[in-house]
Amino acid sequence: MEVATAYQGRSALVTGSTGFKGTWLCAWLEQLGAQVTGLALSPTANMRSGWPGIEQRFPWHCVDIRELQAVQDAAAKTQPEIIFHMAAQPLVRESYRTPVETLAANVMGTAHVLEAARRLDSVRAVVVISSDKCYANREWQWGYRESEAMGGDDPYSASKGCTELVTACYRNSFSSSSSNDCATPWLVASGRAGNVIGGGDWAADRLIPDIIRSAIDNQPIELRYPQAVRPWQHVLEPLSGYLLLGAQLLNQQASAAQGWNFGPHTDRSMTVREIADAVVRVLGSGSVVERPPAVQLKEATLLKLDSSLSHNLLGWRALLSDQQRIQWTADWYRAWQADANSVWDKTQTQITAYQDRIRQHDTMSAAWYGTASVLDVSHSSQSVSSADSPSMAPRAA
Repeated sequence: MEVATAYQGRSALVTGSTGFKGTWLCAWLEQLGAQVTGLALSPTANMRSGWPGIEQRFPWHCVDIRELQAVQDAAAKTQPEIIFHMAAQPLVRESYRTPVETLAANVMGTAHVLEAARRLDSVRAVVVISSDKCYANREWQWGYRESEAMGGDDPYSASKGCTELVTACYRNSFSSSSSNDCATPWLVASGRAGNVIGGGDWAADRLIPDIIRSAIDNQPIELRYPQAVRPWQHVLEPLSGYLLLGAQLLNQQASAAQGWNFGPHTDRSMTVREIADAVVRVLGSGSVVERPPAVQLKEATLLKLDSSLSHNLLGWRALLSDQQRIQWTADWYRAWQADANSVWDKTQTQITAYQDRIRQHDTMSAAWYGTASVLDVSHSSQSVSSADSPSMAPRAA
C-alpha cells in the first residue's frame, strides 16, 4: 500500500499532537487526506505563540497519558484506524529534574495507549515513536542497529528503553503478529529517530530553539557539550519513515511489526558546535560560546544510528543534505518572525517540497507512490535485545 493513498479518509489519532513533531505529523496527515484527531496536554505558551491557532487547527482531546481511563475514553470517542503515539516527556535534562514523572509518562503512558488500542475494534495499526536513546549507549563509533540491547543511564534514555520493551510486550502478547489468538487484526511497530531539527520547535534545553531565542534576545548561545555528536535530521525525514511504516501496518504487513531506525547516514553526523555555527551563519545573527554546565549531568557524547534495515526493507531514505536541513529550519523561523500567522502555510509548503523530493528519488518514490512493499523479513524477526539484523554479523560488546 503506497503512502500517497494509504491515509485517505482514514481516522488517525496522534498522541502528543500539540508537540513539535506531533504538530508536523498532524499537518502531513491532513495533507494526505486523513481524518486527524489529537490527544495531548494543552500547548505551552511558547507553542501557542510559535504556532498561532494550534488549538483550533485540529480536533483534539486534552488528556494526560498517565491516566489510563482518560486515554481509553478519548480513543473510544475517536475510533481510530491508526494511532501514532508521540506523547512523551522528551528532554534528557528535564528527566533528571523529574525522573518519576518522566518514567510515568514515557513508560506507563505507552502502556496506556497500547492498552486502549488493543481494546478497540477499529484499530489496525499503532506506530510508537521512540528515540535513538533507547539503546544502551557504549559510545561506539558505528551506528546502533535495531537488534542492539536496550538501556539508558539517564532517566529519559532508560524510559525510552522501557518504552521499547513495553511495545514489544504488547506486540508479542496481544497483536495479530503474536502467537496468541487476536479477535481484531492489529499490528504494532516502533520508530527510533535521532535528533530532529525543524521549524516550530520551542522546547527548553534544545539546541535550535535555544539558538533562536538567543538570536532574538541578542545574546550568545551557550553550548554545554560542543563536541557531542548526534544523528541530526530534519523533522520531515523521520516523519516520512513513520508514515511509510504506518502504511505497511495498515496493509497488515506483519513483517513491518518490529522496531525500525530512521536516521541520517552515519558518516554525516555533525557535532553540536558544527550545527550551532551553521544555524547562526544561515540566520545571519547570533553568536556561539562554549560554556560547560556548572552541574555535570551525564549525557551521551557520541550516538549514531544504523538505518540499513529501513533502507533495505522499507525503501526509506533521509533525503536532505546537512545544509538543506539547516536552511529549511532557518526559513521556517524567518517566516515566523515576519508573520507568525504564516507558519502554517510555510509548514505545508515544506511538506509539499519534501514530497517533491520523494518523487525524485527512485527508491523512496517507489515506496511512497508505487508498488514497493516491505520484504519478507519473517526469518529475521527481531527480539528487542538479542537478535541480529539480516545480513549482518553480531557485534562484540
